[in-house]
Amino acid sequence: MFKNTIASIAALTAVAGFAFGATAAEMVDGPKVNWNLSVWGKPRAFTAGIETLRDMADERTGGKFKIKIHYGEALSKSRENLDGIKLGAFQMAMFCSPYHPAKNPTLTGLDLPFLPFPNLRVQAAVHDAYYQHPVVVKDLARWDAFLLMSSLLPQYEFTGVGKPPLTLADWNGMRVRALGGIGKAMVKLGAVPTTVTATETYTALSRGTVEAASFPFTYAHVSYKLTEVGEWYTANLSPGAVNCPVVVNIPAWDKLPKQYQQLLLDAKVPAYEALITAYEAADKKNLPMMEAKGLKAIVYSAEDLSAFRKAGAKPVWDDWIEDMNKQGVPGQELLDLINKTAAEATK
Repeated sequence: MFKNTIASIAALTAVAGFAFGATAAEMVDGPKVNWNLSVWGKPRAFTAGIETLRDMADERTGGKFKIKIHYGEALSKSRENLDGIKLGAFQMAMFCSPYHPAKNPTLTGLDLPFLPFPNLRVQAAVHDAYYQHPVVVKDLARWDAFLLMSSLLPQYEFTGVGKPPLTLADWNGMRVRALGGIGKAMVKLGAVPTTVTATETYTALSRGTVEAASFPFTYAHVSYKLTEVGEWYTANLSPGAVNCPVVVNIPAWDKLPKQYQQLLLDAKVPAYEALITAYEAADKKNLPMMEAKGLKAIVYSAEDLSAFRKAGAKPVWDDWIEDMNKQGVPGQELLDLINKTAAEATK
């Protein structure tokens, strides 16, 4: 099928510039193709990657390959995007693996807390390598989904209301929006996590359904207006990040001309760079704005953070491996892949 054609970001970045596999003439002479991409929310840093894919597909084919991004859940609810890919309702989509872990158990390894990602470029290398593992490919193929690239969400932090958790002990009993492995790590602090989609979080926080909500810091806190109701935020908790991939319907991919396939694979490098640039730009704008609004920044001591990692990293990893083994998934092998790739990419 397609798995042997997928180039990792490590291989792609070794090529000077963007060495596309097809000539400009082959691109322009290709057939007209129109794809639809389903995503939630408005254009923001999170969507910079898919917007780069869209723009490069259009520009390098002379307008022959069009990808229309449908924002705001116009085509599908965020929790149903993977189902839409399976049905062929649209050719591309984004989703977050903690929204339905039972549908994509292998992907939950990238949601584990405190993974060794010192920066987003290392995270990109790990995600790309992980997406290509045969067990992960097979898992997503059940949904006719080809994992094209990651959205590289930055480390999560919390925005909250009410009494600020100035110590880790203050989290005990707090209701928090925390997904996947981050939620499991928060349980170690005594918090009560709940899975609330991104678009539902503002309402949950403003109504007090949750007392704090974790999102990629800082862009998503502002994009989803948490800073309009929040009173404080954690500045250095950094428990991890959620995995939200961009997927392509496999039958649509197989029908795509080879030069267009290669275009999308090659476009991942500039798409990742666009994401990183967008997240960095958001921080420069958002942090002063949050300070101006009077949100209190909570900074934990090195001792507190060390204790949190000790309780919320390896114990959660071990539980995940055990759960994967019960499902016939090689959890230790996947975790080893994460750690090995991260170490190599960090050198």
